[in-house]
Amino acid sequence: MFVTRLISGIVLVGLALLTIITGSWLLFFTVLALSLIGANELYKVMKVRPENSKFSFLELVGYVGICLYYASLVIADGKYALGALMVSMILVMCAYVFCYPAFHANQVMAAFFGIVYVAVMLSCVYQTRMLEGGAYHVWLIFLCSWGCDTCAYCVGVLFGKHKMAPVLSPKKSIEGAVGGVAGAILLGLIYALVTHGPVAAYMIICGVGALISMVGDLAASAIKRNMGIKDYGKLIPGHGGVLDRFDSVIFTAPVIFYLSSILI
Repeated sequence: MFVTRLISGIVLVGLALLTIITGSWLLFFTVLALSLIGANELYKVMKVRPENSKFSFLELVGYVGICLYYASLVIADGKYALGALMVSMILVMCAYVFCYPAFHANQVMAAFFGIVYVAVMLSCVYQTRMLEGGAYHVWLIFLCSWGCDTCAYCVGVLFGKHKMAPVLSPKKSIEGAVGGVAGAILLGLIYALVTHGPVAAYMIICGVGALISMVGDLAASAIKRNMGIKDYGKLIPGHGGVLDRFDSVIFTAPVIFYLSSILI
């Protein structure tokens, strides 16, 4: 399991380097694909697709909404992104109304939730990359999320005594959380020195991003516990599905996007 997880992690890092450094349309379509796959995982878990069924019209409408939102990002510099999100909501409600009683209200809310939680949030990876200086700022997303996770794990294993969320995630400790945030801030400092970036801004962004990344991780765990599953999928060997690997990135990306726009 460890070897499989390690190899998958190396492949993920390689793909991240390729797509993010290249940016432009390669990154756009990569993030779009991840959003569609992640939404598919969530829709299965939230039963937007009925059991023993290979297709759901409501699920399809969710995918259309995701594509509309991403299309809006490249039209008029994202001026119509909010409008695309509203249209997506209307389409979801149309499916609910005109297919009634095929879908329950819980499924309808989950369909729109998938558009926002997965697609809109994750799209901020692409949007951060497209900012002025985004070629440098975008890496803060991964320093905050994956860096915090690694540091929190190491500190938690060595010094963890006080449980942070004993019911939701018994292995996570307060000491680990503090170590994760401190580690992310340190990574922000190192990154700023290496890239000659704004030291204070990068450290603040990484600290705030690390705090939010833990919320994203716990939120994904809460959904899995509610639905009685261990992983969202099996796409990434040793890691699970897209939502298992990018749960913290989903929350961190919007924070880094807006903080980078404000502080840098």
